[in-house]
Amino acid sequence: MPDILARDREWSAAMRAALAGDGAAYRRLLAELVPFLRRICLNSCARAGLSASEAEDAVQETLLAIHLKRHTWDQNQPLRPWLAAIARNKMIDAARRRGRRAEMDIADFEDVLAAPVEADNFEREMDRQGALRLLDLLSAKQREAIEAVSIRGESLRDAAKNLGVSEGALRVSVHRGLKALAELYRKLNA
Repeated sequence: MPDILARDREWSAAMRAALAGDGAAYRRLLAELVPFLRRICLNSCARAGLSASEAEDAVQETLLAIHLKRHTWDQNQPLRPWLAAIARNKMIDAARRRGRRAEMDIADFEDVLAAPVEADNFEREMDRQGALRLLDLLSAKQREAIEAVSIRGESLRDAAKNLGVSEGALRVSVHRGLKALAELYRKLNA
């Protein structure tokens, strides 16, 4: 337990530095979070009866959500529960998209506190505009897939039907689009 608390303090400090504009701290933090997020997603996949490959998609979606929602984290709270809640929500979304009922043990959420919603401000608007600009750099196919599934929260089945593609093709477009977004973000912040 002390190791987890020490890691949470380190991650919280890194996120505070990132929110203050330290790009190097943010890149290091995201790299350190991947094994933690992967473990949460793999455990959730096992409980929900999903394949392990679903976990990798959820990890990428979680990283993107962390980036887009990082301004909602209360800097006076530990970071780990906030991260775990985002990962669990992405796994629930994945289970729903696959047409399975998502059931999660309530004990998984005992240390998760809701982050307070702050009033819109200039920085949040700039982050939103930056994310939209990154989406515009994707191919139309990838952008439409990510907007449908990850932003609007449509089920895989509904999004595929609306976009006139198969569910498998949509899943590939979302995965490749998220991977491309991560690469674009790394290049822009290098």
